[in-house]
Amino acid sequence: MSASSGTFGPASLENASSRASTAGRAPARVVLVTGAAQRVGRALALGFAESGWDVGVHYGTSRDEAADVVEQIRKLGRRAVPLHADLAVEAQVAGLVPACTAALGRPVCVVNNASRFDEDTARNVGYEGLLKHTAINLGAPLVLARTLYEATPDAAAADEALRTVVINVLDQKLYNMNPDYLSYTLTKAALENATVALAQALAPKVRVVGLAPGLTLPSAWQTQEAFAAAHRVTPLGRASRPEDLVAAALYLADARAVTGTTLLVDGGQHLVPLPRDVMFLTPGA
Repeated sequence: MSASSGTFGPASLENASSRASTAGRAPARVVLVTGAAQRVGRALALGFAESGWDVGVHYGTSRDEAADVVEQIRKLGRRAVPLHADLAVEAQVAGLVPACTAALGRPVCVVNNASRFDEDTARNVGYEGLLKHTAINLGAPLVLARTLYEATPDAAAADEALRTVVINVLDQKLYNMNPDYLSYTLTKAALENATVALAQALAPKVRVVGLAPGLTLPSAWQTQEAFAAAHRVTPLGRASRPEDLVAAALYLADARAVTGTTLLVDGGQHLVPLPRDVMFLTPGA
């Protein structure tokens, strides 16, 4: 998912009404989800809200979709705010946690869900595409982890109740390599290693964990028939569904003894070696 340029704005306009609508209610925990306007990010944002969290809904280009997610969350009785940032611009990424804090309160969980996912291989990979993937798939999660650490009080070192968590959304293909989507794969592999390094560096104030889905939703060009066939190519006869990822993310958000590791939620897709990315499977293959 590529983000577009912009500054934090809609949140400040909606902050007052959001707070007023929940006056007198005990404060909820706050989660910031990147790429929360569409697809898996939308499911995660709504899933956290259904479980009692207030949600910072980051978006890049999908302003209308983000507004709809915010509206749906508010209908659930939770607070939400749209947060606009270009994840390729460090200054805008660094402003997301402070903006979320100003609008909703300090986030105790950041879900790095947004990704750039352009098709390339070793035969056409180049600097430009690789660097674009690196900025969004690796640079933004690193900066968000750093700024969450800075926002987490020092008292969290001794008080587990004050600690925070970063959930990096990865991919099952890191455990079942194929040559497709090379720049995406390499940057996600770097983020997997960064998950371990960050868990070591930011402990005990911040836990850092990975969540690796399998094939979850159809791509833009994929037919429903092709998606259904590819989705079945797992030991469990189905890969991950949005609700599976929501349940896993909620578990990781509260798993106080879990850090520096990745939870695969893919129906065992990573156990089935394939020469191409699973999205290229044809019906009946």
